[in-house]
Amino acid sequence: MSKWIDDIPPRQQAARYGNPAFRDWHAQLNHQGPALIQEILPEELHPAVVEVFPYFADSCGNSSRIDYGTGHEANFAAFLLCLARLGLVDEGDYQALVARVFVTYLDLMRKLQMTYWLEPAGSHGVWGLDDYHFLPFIFGAAQLTDHKYMKPKSVHNQDILDNFSKEYLYLGCVDFVKKVKKGPLAEHSPMIDDISGVASWNKVHGGMLKMYKVEVLEKVPIMQHFLFGSLIRW
Repeated sequence: MSKWIDDIPPRQQAARYGNPAFRDWHAQLNHQGPALIQEILPEELHPAVVEVFPYFADSCGNSSRIDYGTGHEANFAAFLLCLARLGLVDEGDYQALVARVFVTYLDLMRKLQMTYWLEPAGSHGVWGLDDYHFLPFIFGAAQLTDHKYMKPKSVHNQDILDNFSKEYLYLGCVDFVKKVKKGPLAEHSPMIDDISGVASWNKVHGGMLKMYKVEVLEKVPIMQHFLFGSLIRW
């Protein structure tokens, strides 16, 4: 899927956001995606593709609006939940689902965002955590819980970000925000700046979970598009 981005370059246009070449990429996903899902399912579960693939397709943004946001990201979590409910993964796999699978998904989404300049869907702008993502902050705070040296205030240390942003999800998120937005963190991302003042990662993680419930899972504009079926019931 990453190679498809290389094969479908952005088109020349005056507007910065919403490059229409993204629609060609998404059409490729809809064409080839069901076969990709089939590859990871044993033969007896192939009928589940019809229910699993829509979550996967929706996790890659919206082709008509050329946007991406936390609702799309939630669909990827739903896709992983489907794999768990089908028995393909169990609790022993959960750490790797985040550290390998979700991280690979995050890299792909960032490449899509930067290549086709997807509009942030439902972004709070400067008062949000990030224009596009939420889950890596939750996973990242959990990953750093009980770390001996790294504290929430460590996000202000550029040396730490340079050396550990590929190892720790939360630091990677802050580093990415600082690369795509200009100026001091307190000006372009006051929410991240405020959170850096919290005493422990445990408190950050707990606060993030509550915030995710309110800002994503309970928001009608986000969840009105969410699908329900036999694997994820209403």
